[in-house]
Amino acid sequence: MNFLDPNHLINSYGTLGIYAVIFAESGLFFGFFLPGDSLLVTAGLLAATHEGSNVHLNLAALLVGVPIAAVLGDQVGYWFGDRAGPSLFSRPQSRFFKPEYLTRAHEFLEDRGARMIVLARFIPAVRTFTPIAAGASRMRYRVFVPFNVLGGALWGVGVTLAGYTLGSSVKHIDRYLVPIIVVVIAISLIPVALELRRASKTSKASKDSTRG
Repeated sequence: MNFLDPNHLINSYGTLGIYAVIFAESGLFFGFFLPGDSLLVTAGLLAATHEGSNVHLNLAALLVGVPIAAVLGDQVGYWFGDRAGPSLFSRPQSRFFKPEYLTRAHEFLEDRGARMIVLARFIPAVRTFTPIAAGASRMRYRVFVPFNVLGGALWGVGVTLAGYTLGSSVKHIDRYLVPIIVVVIAISLIPVALELRRASKTSKASKDSTRG
């Protein structure tokens, strides 16, 4: 359970540990349970206050290294999906890897691929499986790469800076760490909710026109 505690991870493994967790959480199957948002918020807070940590976190190192780790993690996830996805989704009787799931993922990513690659970054667990689904569904690589980089930069820099800004402006910020993390995650989900609402309306309108 210590691997779910951002403070433990940072105190035990420092900046390199942050990079490793972000890499794993961004595109490796087993990384979906690791703390991504909470780790970055905590890292930003500690970089600003240096309270509650026995390691010194450098903001510049975080703002450069975290997006790189996130982008590389997604690249590995895409590669894994591209190599292993077709065989995983070739068994009709499989409960979790049915062929129709792959077909739906392909259609969804082709329709909204660019936006969803970016927005998925801000949804825990979803960001882990999105690059794998993109690779497995044969999403065009030239579309995936630039938006993977954009999403990794917006998420890695944005969430870390949110923690740093709060840590610089509020005294004894460590006392309010948990509610702050919840608020940051909730705010980051707003664009996702708006996109899903728009997609739902579009789908409903399409069904109504078909019936008509």
